[in-house]
Amino acid sequence: MAETITVNLTPTAAREIKTIIEQQELDADKVCLRVGVKGGGCSGFSYILDLTESRKDTDEEFEMHGVRVICDPKSLLYLNGTTIDFKDEIMGRGFVFNNPNANTTCGCGSSFAV
Repeated sequence: MAETITVNLTPTAAREIKTIIEQQELDADKVCLRVGVKGGGCSGFSYILDLTESRKDTDEEFEMHGVRVICDPKSLLYLNGTTIDFKDEIMGRGFVFNNPNANTTCGCGSSFAV
């Protein structure tokens, strides 16, 4: 049986995404959270989070806690098994990536190296 490749979203992150969709008055039935990586950042790769209605035929799609998540196949190679959480703490608030594939991450938490 083939291993399922996935990106996970915590309930806290899903709630925050739903709040953002509502605040920006986006169509919750059409919009998806695009998760990806691009070259650059402090450590070599940067994470991408984007609310979008556009999808490509090659995108993988998951649904977690009522949020549709899409990811392109190349990014998925780097993000397989990653959990995205949302933290709201005294030192700041934002999305946090727990990526088991990352060998190193930068202090800002938005880039990594494999």
